[in-house]
Formats: sequence, C-alpha cells, structure tokens
Amino acid sequence: MASLLREEVFEVRGQAPAPSRDLCQLLVTRREVIFRWWKISLRNEFRESRPGEIKESQEDFLDDSSLHIQIAIVFGAKVLEHVLNLCRGNYDFLERLPVPLVLYIISFLELEDIARLSQVSRRFEMICNSNALWENIVQNLCDTITPEMKELAREMGWKQFFFTNRLQLQLQLRRRRQK
Repeated sequence: MASLLREEVFEVRGQAPAPSRDLCQLLVTRREVIFRWWKISLRNEFRESRPGEIKESQEDFLDDSSLHIQIAIVFGAKVLEHVLNLCRGNYDFLERLPVPLVLYIISFLELEDIARLSQVSRRFEMICNSNALWENIVQNLCDTITPEMKELAREMGWKQFFFTNRLQLQLQLRRRRQK
C-alpha cells in the first residue's frame, strides 16, 4: 500500500502567530519530517538571518516534543495530530485516490449515500457536487439526452438539471427555442 503514496505525503504552509511574521512550511515525506522557517523582521539583528530547517526521520520526529510544540503553535493541534498519525503509518488512502477513480466509484452509490459522502470532507464535498459526477449520473440514468438538453445542463449545472422535474425542463427548453 505504501507504493500508492507519493514521495511528499503532506505539506502545509503558514505564518507564525503574532507578533512574529515568520513564514513556515511543514513537509512530510515517506521517510522524514521537514520543518522550515523564514524570519520576517525589520529589526537590524535579523536582517542577515537565513532560513532555518529541521529535518528528522519520522521515528525521531515521534519523540521530539519540542518540535511538536512548534508545529502546534504555528499550524494547530489538528495538523500536529495528522502528522503524528502519518508518522505512525496511519494513512488515509481513500483521500489519496485520483479524482477520476473516485468519480467512477461514487457513480455507483445511491443518492442518499452521495449526500452523506459529501459531508465527510471538503474534498468529497467538492467531488460530490461536481458537474463531472452529475453529468455521469444523468447520462447513466437517462435514455436519451439531446444536444439541446446537454447545453441547458451545462448552463444550469448538471446537478440542478438532474433535480429539476421534467415539466420545468420542458418549459425551459421551449423558452430557449423561442429565443
């Protein structure tokens, strides 16, 4: 399963909390955790400061409580917990599947299940509400879709098209023809 992972497993960037304006990056690869920072200051003593970097193996990171504290301060407790889980080998492979594959899988679900899945994460909300998914669903469930209907669906969105009743669709198509 680890072969499904890219070399970079997780990355987040942010700004240290006030009064600091330092920029920070946290990068988790398959083997190590890298914490980088760039000092941002107008004070003379920091003008020549260079970017800093802490690079540790995932095993060493699990034992480094001082780095845990720095990460929690800059990125928050949830990010720290996520990184600790990654270092322990707890990957969420479902989140890492390519979008076309996820769309194909979701297209087999019932509508209620799609609605529930959209509440799981931002990624799944975006996918479950995407035009690509609803176009696939409409084409699988409808016998014939005319080019005129496709054009209307693109204008109003495939999800909206799917949930609009037939009488309203016929009325909208008639109005389009009259224009």
